[in-house]
Amino acid sequence: MPFKPAENPKCPKCGKSVYAAEERVAGGLKWHKMCFKCGMCGKFLDSTNCAEHEGELYCKVCHGRKYGPKGYGFGGGAGCLSMDKGEQFGNAEAERSRGAMPVRAIAKAPEGEGCPRCGGYVYAAEQMLARGRGWHRECFKCAECSKRLDSVNCCEGPDKDIYCKVCYGKRFGPKGYGYGQGGGALQSDPMTNGEVPAPRTTLVDTAVIKAPPGQGCPRCGGVVFAAEQVLAKGREWHRKCFKCHDCNKTLDSIIACDGPDKDVYCKTCYGKKWGPHGYGFACGSGFLQTDGLTEEEISQGRPFYNPDTTSIKAPPGQGCPRCGGMVFAAEQQLAKGTMWHKICFNCCQCHRPLDSMLACDGPDKEIYCKACYGKNFGPKGFGYGHSPTLISTNGESTVTYSDCKPLTGHKAAEGKGCLRCGFEVYEAEKMISKNRIWHKRCFSCGDCRRSLDSTNLNDGPDGDIYCRGCYGRHFGPRGVGFGLGAGTLTMA
Repeated sequence: MPFKPAENPKCPKCGKSVYAAEERVAGGLKWHKMCFKCGMCGKFLDSTNCAEHEGELYCKVCHGRKYGPKGYGFGGGAGCLSMDKGEQFGNAEAERSRGAMPVRAIAKAPEGEGCPRCGGYVYAAEQMLARGRGWHRECFKCAECSKRLDSVNCCEGPDKDIYCKVCYGKRFGPKGYGYGQGGGALQSDPMTNGEVPAPRTTLVDTAVIKAPPGQGCPRCGGVVFAAEQVLAKGREWHRKCFKCHDCNKTLDSIIACDGPDKDVYCKTCYGKKWGPHGYGFACGSGFLQTDGLTEEEISQGRPFYNPDTTSIKAPPGQGCPRCGGMVFAAEQQLAKGTMWHKICFNCCQCHRPLDSMLACDGPDKEIYCKACYGKNFGPKGFGYGHSPTLISTNGESTVTYSDCKPLTGHKAAEGKGCLRCGFEVYEAEKMISKNRIWHKRCFSCGDCRRSLDSTNLNDGPDGDIYCRGCYGRHFGPRGVGFGLGAGTLTMA
């Protein structure tokens, strides 16, 4: 049987076979790499800018020129008028007639079912809704100025047509002062030739229609209707009458205050008339307000204050530990399980006022501030005072260890105690290094005696401990660069 080679696809551009090593695919067809270019401008294409049309390749720009939409808005940018069809590239379709497009024929719909403007059938692809009817997109425009409409600026008129907002306002909106192109403009209906009477303001007397006693407005006694009703103190008021009794300020639910005389006041007048008086009760703290009161009334209104806390004696063991008076809930302070007067709750030595943070209960059943408690009952000696202060209450020297080493105590076994002093190390003062345990007072550099901690501790090969500087001098590297700074020659 004779050999029959497999048929390869033909390139639509040159008609020759296309092999896998040079093929380019577009529009379901295979092209040579050199034929894969625009049919109008000759630009080489790739998968990002290729457009295929009826077996021919185009770049996106030439495809738009030849087959894209034309006219206003279809060009290089928004608002550009482009009618370019590619005549400069030899596009033959560019020479066709430029006459007006024929008006499309629209099938008429039954009465009341089609577009309200043209009467034709309205399909879903072009449907716009207004007044419960479907409109053609081309017919959905203002009946007066023919401006195209959308759901934002469409207004349905009472004549069963649609208008833009401006035409609707001109035709059906209110007329007169203030209703025009802007605030304060005078717009009148052209049918009246501008002869619009000035608006008349009628002052209605709300007390004309009297209500039965106890049922009308508390201020004027008239009937209160729902449109003007305001509620306060369980009564209905006219909106016009709902104002402060003293300053006639118009009120609302936020600033209205019901007075004990069954009337309403603003907050300021209520405070002046019914609120507390005296120091601190006014527009600001520390202000003395006695508006409307005489000096005799002010003095009578002042509360009686008796500073003697022992005036009411309590049963033995139940009153204030300091004065023995009865302690009431408004002034009680608790300490050592007993109640104190607030005025008696102070340090028994310096008489400083105390609170729950400063009070210290002494063994003598009294209370002290922290400083006085430390002086009377705290530890004595170096470091126990107001910062490292040396305190001696009996005149004896507080210096126990002149060289920071103990002189008495239990010596530890060989190799087990503190390496520096040799005495036993207890848990309360234990400091741990890599090799041994130390007293807190002995935990210092073996060279410069600087106190150490876990951040600057260095264990030396001789079993002692050093700060970083002394460790570097004794056991650190030597030579150029190993010293106080880079480039320093240290051979110490």
